[in-house]
Amino acid sequence: MPTKINPTLTAQKLLPKITRLFELSAEKILAIEKSWKPENGTPVFTVKGKYTSRGWTEWTQGFHFGSAILQFDATGDERFLRIGREGTRRHMASHVSHTGVHDHGFNNVSTYGNLLRLMREGRIPQDDREQDFYELALKVSGAVQAARWTKLADGTGFIHSFNGAHSLFVDTIRSCRSLAVAHQLGHTLMGEQDAKISLLQRLVEHALNTARYNIYFGEGRDAYDVRGRTAHEAVFNVASGVFRCPNSQQGYAPFSTWTRGLAWAVCGFAEELEFFGTVPREHVDSASARAVRPWQSWLSKPVRAARPSTQLEVVLVEAATATADFYLANSCADGIPMWDTGAPNLHRLPANYLSKPADPLNAQEPVDSSAAAIAAQGLIRLGSYLAAKGDQKNGARYRQAGLTVADTLFSGPYLSTSAKHQGLILHSVYHRPNGWDYIAPGQKVPNGESSMWGDYHARELAIMLLREARGEKCLTFFGCLPE
Repeated sequence: MPTKINPTLTAQKLLPKITRLFELSAEKILAIEKSWKPENGTPVFTVKGKYTSRGWTEWTQGFHFGSAILQFDATGDERFLRIGREGTRRHMASHVSHTGVHDHGFNNVSTYGNLLRLMREGRIPQDDREQDFYELALKVSGAVQAARWTKLADGTGFIHSFNGAHSLFVDTIRSCRSLAVAHQLGHTLMGEQDAKISLLQRLVEHALNTARYNIYFGEGRDAYDVRGRTAHEAVFNVASGVFRCPNSQQGYAPFSTWTRGLAWAVCGFAEELEFFGTVPREHVDSASARAVRPWQSWLSKPVRAARPSTQLEVVLVEAATATADFYLANSCADGIPMWDTGAPNLHRLPANYLSKPADPLNAQEPVDSSAAAIAAQGLIRLGSYLAAKGDQKNGARYRQAGLTVADTLFSGPYLSTSAKHQGLILHSVYHRPNGWDYIAPGQKVPNGESSMWGDYHARELAIMLLREARGEKCLTFFGCLPE
């Protein structure tokens, strides 16, 4: 396993780095607010250290204002609460009703959800009208997300990406948090002839179909089937509802693994496991009855969780552990991955490059720190989940792996210390195939830049560890729900 896991790290030991991260984070957020002009579009990624926009799909504004909300969560500095709250009120309504994207959980749970969570926790004053505003936004967002539905030949379905009804993105497994929150708030999607459509059922079916079609399990699905390998996109014939092939939009190829997509899977499956543990078993069983049928041969196999509660859990644990293992096996010794495991110039790197710390300044292929920020949180959540289920050995391994990645990210050369750079975590990659990432003079590949999602997820990772170190309630996306 190339990632060299540090078994001695704890959240408490990372506190000095976390404190420094939020000190720098404050400067970055204020710098963005000073220079950002709403008419220029949502901040997406940096060019020469300054956040710029990219008109493709509106999926990062929730990370923009959500970062300010997390900064308030960490520090209590009300300047950032005002930025996050006002930004949400003024600019996020269109994202709630956005019918053209699969990113509702990214945009709206990061803003309305975080604000509602802080109110539930007593961190901001209780205001019934404000609470109703946040809850309504989350309900509508979950229903709009769930309406992006493609029906498959077996009667199940999935939430399709912005590419169209044929397209199942692995990313969406984490953005499905919007359905989870809306369901638990008592909401239902209303369809034709007043059909009541369960958001829980759509969430469950999407999760199981993501595992089925976007994740490989080393069972000979095709000639390139390696356990834990992840396809960015699964393509379907929408007329028949039959799976056709894997594909990749932001990765190198359909039969390589784009590591940010891999990280979305690690984090998304782990978070869904946490969430489904809060839902009555009979509700989960009912919602998954149809979608678990293709997995029947699996359900008698030994699983990582010592006491799986539902058939859904068996599948999701397998998907989470497979992708986590693949991430750790294909990242460098410090837990930072290259942007794609099949990138065309990896063979030009030293033969043992995975056994050493990643070199973000290499001249062959970029690393992706944003994938590491996402995966680290997923690894810690998965480890804690397995440990709580009785699998102490694997639980500890995944937790320590996540802490190892966090330790790397919260230090140089990834933590951005320059006051002239608006990014928080350096060496992120956006869309390598499209050539959207800035390449500095004298460099051959992109490096030294930041992304809104990488910075947000680093803050979210830091908040999770900060709360653990303080002995506070665990940060979860469903922390905004009534207990």
